[in-house]
Amino acid sequence: MADEHSNMMLPNKQVVLKNYVEGYPKESDFELRSSVICCQISQGSNGLFVKNLYLGCDPYMRHRMSSHKSKDVPLLVSFKPGSVITGLGVAKVIKSANTDFEEGDYIWGMTGWEDYSLILNPNGLFKIKYTDVPLSYYAGILGMPGLAAYIGFNNVCSAKEGDVVYVSSAAGGVGQLVGQLAKMKGCYVVGSASTDEKVNLLKSELGFDDAFNYKEGNDLVGALKRHFPRGIDIYFENVGGNMLDEVLLHMNLYGRIAVSGMISQYNLKKPDGIHNLFCLITKRLRMEGFSELDFRHKVPEYLEFAIQLIREKKLLFVEDIAERLENAASAFVGIYHGRNVGKQIIQVSTD
Repeated sequence: MADEHSNMMLPNKQVVLKNYVEGYPKESDFELRSSVICCQISQGSNGLFVKNLYLGCDPYMRHRMSSHKSKDVPLLVSFKPGSVITGLGVAKVIKSANTDFEEGDYIWGMTGWEDYSLILNPNGLFKIKYTDVPLSYYAGILGMPGLAAYIGFNNVCSAKEGDVVYVSSAAGGVGQLVGQLAKMKGCYVVGSASTDEKVNLLKSELGFDDAFNYKEGNDLVGALKRHFPRGIDIYFENVGGNMLDEVLLHMNLYGRIAVSGMISQYNLKKPDGIHNLFCLITKRLRMEGFSELDFRHKVPEYLEFAIQLIREKKLLFVEDIAERLENAASAFVGIYHGRNVGKQIIQVSTD
């Protein structure tokens, strides 16, 4: 055991939710707290003591910052004010009382927004097999966002060569991968994003056939008409609200809509209504929501698919990394204002 971990108590910075969030999250909703943590694991425990390396800023976490109950989706159970934020991240095992994990292993899964975490229930953690790629990838392309893109596109979209695919929030952690997967299928792919910088990224680096800034000119209807003169066969939904409502009118017969997220709705007290659902009938559309939680058994399959493509630079991933826990609140708040370019990740430590 390294000397720095030989003492029972270690200093431990933590990001804490001060109060339940109303509307858009603000930096003042969070507090950086200096604490200490015991690095000893109780005899007979199945737990792990880990050093956190990277944390994912995932939009779904906003739901956990409001007061509500969610029996169907454990990941959406509310945080308690005063408690440490938890989310998906990458960590190094410092001490283990679990036979599936050894000291020095790298893992990804649910952990705390803090320097160190004591994980008493390691179910749902994955040991990292491949370390020849950036470890931060396991908070993105090789973690939950990657699996969500893979499952959503392959299991819901039923894509075929020549399909016209539209991806909203296309420069985010999931959207940028969906676009690349669609191109591999021979589809024509258009993405939308909130800034010209992101639009250029989609077209110049990530291989999208076209992209547009949906905020430009405040003319979403006109943008959809210009970019989809032949209509849309597949819509990968990450935004919701007015975006979904307008897209329904541009879908082709027998189109498919994979609902991965609705980031435009997460901060609203009263979600926007959808007025064009009759299109599901007239156009014989199939719209399906999904959660990667139901497909964790597919992680090994997805990993083998993705890792070789990454090594060959045939599957790219853009990250926006904020360094240190001191900048965690700002990074998280920024994803709801489009400040991140690529998947927003917090680097807690390099190792």
